[in-house]
Amino acid sequence: MTRANSGFWVDFRKFVFRGNVIDLAVAVIIGSAFGKIVDSLVSDIITPALLQPALTAVGADDISKLSANGIKYGVFLATVINFLVIAFVIFLIIRAFEKAKNRLTRQEAIAEEAPVLDAAIVTQERTAAALDRLSRALETRNL
Repeated sequence: MTRANSGFWVDFRKFVFRGNVIDLAVAVIIGSAFGKIVDSLVSDIITPALLQPALTAVGADDISKLSANGIKYGVFLATVINFLVIAFVIFLIIRAFEKAKNRLTRQEAIAEEAPVLDAAIVTQERTAAALDRLSRALETRNL
């Protein structure tokens, strides 16, 4: 093996351009972007909608400002609630994908089970049925 074919940069290039490394990089980037969407949904829409009645009852404007003796239990509660809501949203998304996947699998199985009709066989069966009808008609007329 020559030096040009086995150098550090050649090995590095082979590693980087291996399919699974690029797929993993794409998955991380898409996952990060999706994580931001879910975080915004939870932080900006769902959590305020769930917490607003409780915050109004306590007389607070922001859950993160709730504290007792310097202990910021409001921040902890917000983090726990965000985790639970994010987990629930991801559960719903995965459940929907699984249902769609199962439906597609069932449809493919049904399509595979359905007999494939050959045009020649269909034509032969129709011709045989027509001949049977013709022979019955001739027999009833006594010809």
